[in-house]
Amino acid sequence: MTSPYDIPPEMRDFAERSVAQARKAFEGFMGAVHKTTGSLEGTPLSGAKDMSTKAVTFAESNVNSAFDLADRLVHAKDVQEVLAIQADYLKSQLAAIEGQMKELGAAVQSVTTAKK
Repeated sequence: MTSPYDIPPEMRDFAERSVAQARKAFEGFMGAVHKTTGSLEGTPLSGAKDMSTKAVTFAESNVNSAFDLADRLVHAKDVQEVLAIQADYLKSQLAAIEGQMKELGAAVQSVTTAKK
């Protein structure tokens, strides 16, 4: 017996394909971003390269976490599982962002100290 909250298989398949396509497009975009940040070497902005690289790496990690969340949500069996997945995601993302901000702050401080 199916509940009124069950997702039809066709809709789940569509969601899975959409997440996969979005992830693939993002990976292509990130390849271009990495190429661009790599080109900062040897320019007046090379001192900011470490900071830029960290920021891009953090953004990429956060977006990949969101894709993982979407993939997990697509496969959730019921509302309780959706809520548990979202709670786990929120907890892990808050911890990740806290660490990223500390690391980025240290990189900013390093760049500003080096310019003095």
